[in-house]
Amino acid sequence: MPFLVNLALGLLFGAGLVVSGMANPAKVLNFLDLFGTWDPSLAFVMGGAVLTAAVGYRLVLLRAKPLTDNSFHIPTRKDIDRRLIIGPVIFGIGWGLGGYCPGPGLAALGLGATGTLAFVPAMLLGMWAARLLSDRNGARAA
Repeated sequence: MPFLVNLALGLLFGAGLVVSGMANPAKVLNFLDLFGTWDPSLAFVMGGAVLTAAVGYRLVLLRAKPLTDNSFHIPTRKDIDRRLIIGPVIFGIGWGLGGYCPGPGLAALGLGATGTLAFVPAMLLGMWAARLLSDRNGARAA
């Protein structure tokens, strides 16, 4: 049952990305081009998402446990480390160069967008490399 719930939520999320235009790299790149052809419409999409998530988290965390798991998995670390800085910097560079971030990239792949044929494999390779480096550094620290 959790798989079907997650599948339905993923499809809903992907549909939202397509409808909002976030699966269109030209629209995303125009949003990032502050001094050129800036398109502020994605700021409203992101603002709506942040507002929805803020209200949603408040309401969901009133429950004793999630619907499809035994407990909530909430991060406990509050420190800012090197990984927390480097990861978003690499993410932002990739987003700015390609016009995709992971969710919209996968949604656009489903639409058959040609740019995703290069982006998605590169994203998966980067995720694999990050995991490999993290595992290697963890083994070295132990």
